Amino acid sequence: MGQARTPVIFIHGLWLHATSWDGWLEKFRTAGYEPVAPGWPGEPDTVEEARQLPEAVANTSIDDAAAHFIKVADSFDTSPVLIGHSFGGLLVEKLLGHDVGRAGVAIDPAQIKGVLPLPLAQLRSALPALRNPANLRRAVSLTEKQFRFAFGNALTDEESNELFARWAIPSPARPLFQAAVANFTLHSEAKVATENGTRGPLLLISGREDHTVPDVTTRSTLKQYRHSAAVTELQQFAGRGHSLTVDSGWPEVADAVLSWLKANGI
Repeated sequence: MGQARTPVIFIHGLWLHATSWDGWLEKFRTAGYEPVAPGWPGEPDTVEEARQLPEAVANTSIDDAAAHFIKVADSFDTSPVLIGHSFGGLLVEKLLGHDVGRAGVAIDPAQIKGVLPLPLAQLRSALPALRNPANLRRAVSLTEKQFRFAFGNALTDEESNELFARWAIPSPARPLFQAAVANFTLHSEAKVATENGTRGPLLLISGREDHTVPDVTTRSTLKQYRHSAAVTELQQFAGRGHSLTVDSGWPEVADAVLSWLKANGI
């Protein structure tokens, strides 16, 4: 009997559908893993359905999403690898901090409690949701122009617009509000157990040109782990924006993740 494959859970962030991981699933399956990419709670199975039913994900909180992905992790016979992008990256950090998962990769992870930098580009990227307090309980969509700034700023207009047409969906605004006030909230859902020294290894990945989660934000996130004895590393990709998991350069990022997992014996 062959050796059991290590499961990998891919967790997307806001404004992208779970199927945006399809290329990663194929690459990781070929590399010998057992990958899955479940949507957020209530997320329809297709991009088209998600666009037609924004209320299906409205008002989903960080803890709602975390509980959902913990159930996914518990469904495997062995502890999975967790790989997330944007708010999916924050969820990876949160779960790994609670010893869910054998290793984690957080790609352009959303701001956790304790991270102080708030560059103007990051604020502008979140404004479509944050500008209206009534959005707290709603699902919010980006326009093509807003997607270009938040995700596709390092791409041509053509590629950014193509990604928008293919993957963009409405997403719950609540996690953005929660992250925005995390440093002023005692029991914030954006808090991560960064001091955990016995968790699995964590890789943070940053796109140096990212507007939504600027490089300075990810570097500040790394500093939050300074009191942990667990492996915590950062890899930066020059010239890459928030689209780095879905644009034409995604295989370079995926290969870097596979190399890091191999180097850590996973």
